[in-house]
Order: sequence, then structure tokens, then C-alpha cells
Amino acid sequence: MSFTEYLRKKADPLWKQEHDHPFVVGIGNGTLPADRFEYYLKQDYVFLIEFSRVIAIAVAKAPMLMEMTWLSELLNETLHTEMDLHISYCQDFGLSKDEILSTPMSPTTHSYTRHMLEAAYSGNFLDAAVGILPCSWGYSEIGKSLLSKGLPAHSPHHSRWIEMYSSPEFESLAVTLRDIIDKATVDLPDSRLIELEEIFIISSRYEYRFWEAAYTLESW
Repeated sequence: MSFTEYLRKKADPLWKQEHDHPFVVGIGNGTLPADRFEYYLKQDYVFLIEFSRVIAIAVAKAPMLMEMTWLSELLNETLHTEMDLHISYCQDFGLSKDEILSTPMSPTTHSYTRHMLEAAYSGNFLDAAVGILPCSWGYSEIGKSLLSKGLPAHSPHHSRWIEMYSSPEFESLAVTLRDIIDKATVDLPDSRLIELEEIFIISSRYEYRFWEAAYTLESW
């Protein structure tokens, strides 16, 4: 069992809760109310700005050119593909880019991004990579799971989200990130693996809380 396979197994109860969350279920069947989807899109854009900072730190701390190159590609993909798609989504809801950028972080978005940034700043590139893995891998897994149940044809907004995160291109990002982590963790002492496991589990908990915050329209 690879290290990321081990992490996924440890976090399975948390990830099952994500798959069963009414927000995720609502995307899958097209019943998620527009106000909750709008809240999510704005918070996710704010989140991705900080997510990109974490990747940038990982690039700077990566020990080998191969890791630097791939992490740079992930940063570019996030900044110029995923975030552009979010802007497009938000425009479908009548939201301007300026309005999105002025969105204050929710308590959960703030806490989650501070967790990832702290791991990245205080640790090495592995801490940063493990911190972002539940988001990258989890979205791919959710997207493929929802697609397997069929797109909600009556709801193009939800279908578009599912198509994006179920795509082979998005999945390949998570696969490569896992491969980098698995190679870098070979022969690490158990004490170090436990540290990385804690980062992964905390990020997984925040992934669930992120869905919950959007579903309940969390505010300060």
C-alpha cells in the first residue's frame, strides 16, 4: 500500500461523509438551491487564491526540478483554468469578478486556508503537497462518482460542475500529486509520516466543513 493509499484509507469515514453531504448530493441531482451554489462559488474562488499561494510555496521548497516543474504546472492550471471557470460560473449567476474578489472569507474558508498555509510555511514541500491533496483528489473522486450516476440534464449549472471535476484532465492532477508524495515519502521515519497524516486528516475535515458552510450559508 502506498502512503497516499494509506492516507485515503484512514480518511475514508470523512470522505464518505462528504459524498453523502446534502450539498454534494444536491449538485448530483440538480436540486441544490441557487443561493447555496452562489455562496459556494464565491467562497471557492477566494479559497483558490490562497490554495495557489500554498502551491507557490511548495514550488519554492521543492527539492528537485521535476517537482518544481509539475507544481508550477498545477499552479498555472489553478490560476488560469479552474479560477477562470469559476468566474464564468459566477457570471452565469449574474456575479461580477469585482463582486467575487470583494467576498470576505467565511470562518471555514479562513480556517482551512490558514491550516494549509501554516503547513506550507513551517514545513517543507511535502507538508504543502499533503495539505492540498484532499481538495485535489477529493474533488476528482466526487466528480467521477456523481458522473457515474448520470448528469442532471434539467440543470446545466450542476452538470457543468460535474463535467469539470470528473474530467480525465482534472483527475491527472491528483494522480501526479499522489505520485510525487508517494515517491518522496519512501523510507521516511514513522514519526514524519504521522506528521503528514495529521495534515491530511485535518484538510479532509475541512473539506467536509467547506461543503457544510456553503449549505448553511455560514457567516461570522
